[in-house]
Amino acid sequence: MDTQQDVIAILVTDHREVEQMFAKLEHMKGGISDEAKTLAEQVVIELVRHSVAEEEHLYPAVREHVPGGDEIADHEIAEHSEAEETMKRLEALEPRDDDFWPTAELLMRQIRHHLQEEEGELFPKLRAACPPEQLVELGEKVQRAKKLAPTRPHPSAPDTPPANKLLAPGAGLVDRVRDVLSGRGRS
Repeated sequence: MDTQQDVIAILVTDHREVEQMFAKLEHMKGGISDEAKTLAEQVVIELVRHSVAEEEHLYPAVREHVPGGDEIADHEIAEHSEAEETMKRLEALEPRDDDFWPTAELLMRQIRHHLQEEEGELFPKLRAACPPEQLVELGEKVQRAKKLAPTRPHPSAPDTPPANKLLAPGAGLVDRVRDVLSGRGRS
């Protein structure tokens, strides 16, 4: 990936990738295959990494640069918390469980609403308020954060700086080791 992309381009690319995974998951709706479980795990992994990076870098920039940024960032973080609770429930379910598909559908609705708000409101405001070179710098920070971020939902973990920046890399390392040992998220 081009390191000169700005944060908005990087996050929109993430959004499109998640949408593609959602579309595949929707085509499997009602199925009880291991493939559905693996895809749901991949969705959660990507969403958690994306959310952690946003909470570490995007939302502090929104607070700093965008008029009304505190309120916007608080709203986005609250939506992350709700989705993280749903991801935690989904992680505990198998496709054969009665709650698996309704929980997956709830997560997709929550995330699609969140993406629509970010792309329609937050990103244009950030682009208008922040110099292009700072958006590129934020993009680099977000890419680095995603590499170190946890891969499992941690609803009780802090979601604002500085605590989230201190704890996320450690949780991320533990999660990645658990993923390798368990084969989670791999088909």
